Parts: sequence; structure tokens; C-alpha cells
Amino acid sequence: MLGKFFQKPDPELQDRVPPGQHLAKGFPVLTYGETPLVQSNDWQLRVWGLATPVIFSWDDLMSMPQSSFTADFHCVTTWSKLDVQWTGVKVTDFMRHVELDPKAVHLMEHCYGGYTTNIAIDDFLREENFFAHTLFGEPLPAEHGGPLRLVVPHLYAWKSAKWLNGLEFLDHEALGFWERNGYHRRGEPWAEERYSN
Repeated sequence: MLGKFFQKPDPELQDRVPPGQHLAKGFPVLTYGETPLVQSNDWQLRVWGLATPVIFSWDDLMSMPQSSFTADFHCVTTWSKLDVQWTGVKVTDFMRHVELDPKAVHLMEHCYGGYTTNIAIDDFLREENFFAHTLFGEPLPAEHGGPLRLVVPHLYAWKSAKWLNGLEFLDHEALGFWERNGYHRRGEPWAEERYSN
């Protein structure tokens, strides 16, 4: 299995591949439950909680500044893919359209299909995070989270929620699906924060 789909990273990649990870030869798809099939013209992103409620359409998102990103991607199931190429909207550009209450310290990511995952506001608002709608020059496939997913390169990939359709801003930490089922609350790959203690 290791040789066919994954390989051990070369020593010169030690500064890019976290401990316990192997390099994927493709781009594996891991999903719990059915894959939601949402067309971009039906897609919406709702913001609520400790933010002025607003609903963004696909056209709203596409009217925001678009950026290209190359980022490494680390899955908690011990595989990594380097230099993944995406196009989308920086979180920092998106948040210029959101009126956030200063009491917000966490948010819950909500997704089509009912999936949720939590993230601290400080982890969310980093300059390198983005909402992705394009993967390697093609519209983001449904199996990889299309039409839109969040990408948070500095945390394990389950925090980069697929099929994103809601951001609920909170004044406290609340646990999402995997966090309630034994995964770490934060998920930092270099610290191997895979599971809760």
C-alpha cells in the first residue's frame, strides 16, 4: 500500500512534511457520508452568530478579489500532498464584507450534508487561509468539496471543511463533528494534534 499510493518523504522535505506523514502520489478523497452535489447557482454561504447576518451568493463570492494559492495539504490519516494549486478568495478579503462582533473568538464551519468543524478565530483569520473554488485550474470537484471549501493549510485537513455553506461566529469554543468524536480540538500537524487526550 505504501509504495503504490504513498511514499516516505525524502530527507530534504523534512521541513515541509510533518511527523508521521507520508506523501500521497495522487489526491486521496476521504469523506464521511454522502457527497453533496450542489450547483454554484444554488450555492449560498450564510454568516450569523456574533456577526451581522448576511447571505453570500456565488456571484457575490466571484465579485471579490480572486487569488491563486500553492499550499501543502496534510490529512490527519497520515498523508500529505505538497504544492496543491488552488484559486479562490482570501479569508482576509472575504472578511472585509463581514461585520464581526469583537467578542467572537471561535467559529463553527457548517457544510451542505450537515458536517461541522470548529476553528478558533485566530486560526481562521490568518493571511494564508482561503475559500477555494478551483483546484489545479479546474472547478473544484464535488468529491474535493466543490463548489466551495475552506482551506486552512497550517491545520490538518478536516478543518478545511468541504461543501462549506455557513460560518457561525461564537463567543466560546463549541466542538464540531470530528471533535465530538475523538479528534483534537485544534489539529496542528507539526504537533501531531490528531486525537483528543
